[in-house]
Amino acid sequence: MSSPVPSPAAREVVRGGFDLHVHVAPDVVERRIDDVTLARRFAGLGLGGFVLKSHYTSTAERAAVVRGVVPEAVALGAIVLNRAIGGMNPLAVEIAAREGARVVWMPTVDSLREREHLAGHPPEAKLPVWARLQAELSERGIESEPVPLLDADGSPLPETRAVLGAVAGHGLVLATGHVGRDEVFAVVDAAAEEGVREIVVTHPDYPAQAFSVEEQLELAGRGALIERCFTTPHTGKCSWEQWLEGTRAVGAERTILSSDLGQVQNPPVEDGLALMADRLLDAGFSDAEVHTMAVENTRRLAGVAVAV
Repeated sequence: MSSPVPSPAAREVVRGGFDLHVHVAPDVVERRIDDVTLARRFAGLGLGGFVLKSHYTSTAERAAVVRGVVPEAVALGAIVLNRAIGGMNPLAVEIAAREGARVVWMPTVDSLREREHLAGHPPEAKLPVWARLQAELSERGIESEPVPLLDADGSPLPETRAVLGAVAGHGLVLATGHVGRDEVFAVVDAAAEEGVREIVVTHPDYPAQAFSVEEQLELAGRGALIERCFTTPHTGKCSWEQWLEGTRAVGAERTILSSDLGQVQNPPVEDGLALMADRLLDAGFSDAEVHTMAVENTRRLAGVAVAV
């Protein structure tokens, strides 16, 4: 099946934008494109850059290499707090930050909520590539325990506070990953208390999170940005109508667009922002609103001045 092609108008309105959530090679599973080739394609389209996300390792050093090869597009590193790097490990965050990482994600594949969600799938269910890897590792006797964020009373654990302190101390972006509703609210509040300036609620339409519009508005009211990912509705994890409803309710000022692309069967990563722009423009959003979500807000989170 051929991939949709963005319109010239959409390409133009997202020019200069950053995709803060991509999964590309090298990785432990097959990906559609490698990081250097992606950087060249971003540069050719006038996009600002992207954040490299791995569920299993820091990408900070790798991003620095990509920037050296393709300086015209800014590749940024990140770390996800799964068991492969020690879970809620402030030392890992400290090292990643000193290596130039920009984003810290709360647990994804090893979050308590994601484990609960996957446990409810029937054996014949189609699983994400990372979930299939988790199952393969488990079959080989390589188990990883879920990563808790809160204690029995619902308060952030000391190691969670330490991670948030490291994020704040280095001026990094905190993203909530695949953790559950109670954890997200607690972490957003604790992050603000610790001085974290930029907080992103990761794909709230994703089935494991499934935040209501009212909850999204409450999180935005607490200072978080709400992330809208292309893959969530494109792969049927939510409807485009649901995605648009949440975006419209939260508003452009508190929304960022990210593709979450890189899977072999999905559209090209470099098309993600523009494909979302087409959907939004067709739904009645203005050029200015889409530019705010795709360019102004993403460049701010990337730590790059907004293009004039």
